[in-house]
Amino acid sequence: AVGSPLVMDPNSICRKTKRLAGKQAELCQLEPEIVQEVAKGTKLGVRECQYQFRFRRWNCTSHSKYFGKILQQDIRETAFVYAITAAGACSMGELLQCGCELTRSRAPPSPTAGPGTEGTAWEWGGCGDDVQFGYEKSQQFMDAKSKKGKNDIRALIDLHNNEAGRLAVRSYMRTECKCHGLSGSCTLRTCWRKMPHFREVGDRLLERFNGAFKVMGGNDGKTLIPVGDNIKPPDKQDLIYSADSPDFCSANRKTGSLGTRGRICNSTAMDTSGCDLLCCGRGHRDETVVLEENCLCRFHWCCVVQCRKCSVRQELSLCV
Repeated sequence: AVGSPLVMDPNSICRKTKRLAGKQAELCQLEPEIVQEVAKGTKLGVRECQYQFRFRRWNCTSHSKYFGKILQQDIRETAFVYAITAAGACSMGELLQCGCELTRSRAPPSPTAGPGTEGTAWEWGGCGDDVQFGYEKSQQFMDAKSKKGKNDIRALIDLHNNEAGRLAVRSYMRTECKCHGLSGSCTLRTCWRKMPHFREVGDRLLERFNGAFKVMGGNDGKTLIPVGDNIKPPDKQDLIYSADSPDFCSANRKTGSLGTRGRICNSTAMDTSGCDLLCCGRGHRDETVVLEENCLCRFHWCCVVQCRKCSVRQELSLCV
């Protein structure tokens, strides 16, 4: 799918303008370095997806023939992929154009409770992350495909989940401060805003995935309605979908499922990583493998760490 995370190779995306939506191709021509940074952000999002889903039946595989099929469906997994990749694009911060966040018009930070903070002067300073810049560039590029003359439920869902991902970054900026003063007296604190760690963003979006809303399109073609009785409408940070997910137990290229045969599981766990759930009731087998890992590492002045290789036997449980 055009605009999907797998298309966004930072080395080649702007060479594939024929496969991009109009606005995407335009951005490639005008701001290729920014588009490449967005591409890096989406790859960050895919890696985070693989971490968050590492113990689930669908583990966010990057195999293009299967990943692409996932993105063609309106299921919960697709919602997470769009949200986390939009969040990754929003969190880019390595461009010179990003600069520092403007803080002059913002109210000063509130002093935290605790000893030593009474009478402390505060001001904004340092170089805060310009999350608004990343938010806008992510919005321009990631939303371009869905905005291209479409008014159907799929476009509405994709746009909603893209925004949910960006808000998982922008809405959780944190304040960091540095003390100034003689002998550590902290008579003045300079503060700036930083983006949340991306693992926090992934954790937050996984919670939204677990509580995602199923929706249907309204008669006007412009609204989404939650499915079920007495269900509150999803807010901007909720993930939404319109179709039920397959069980992902067996390999099925049509649905994007690789199946779970051969997957490592935890024979004692009761959660999604446990063999009962991950192996879909088929059972598991235990296998002993020999792995090599670094051991007996020593630091040599200056400045090299040298390690030996040790063989380690490990017991694994594998789905049958």
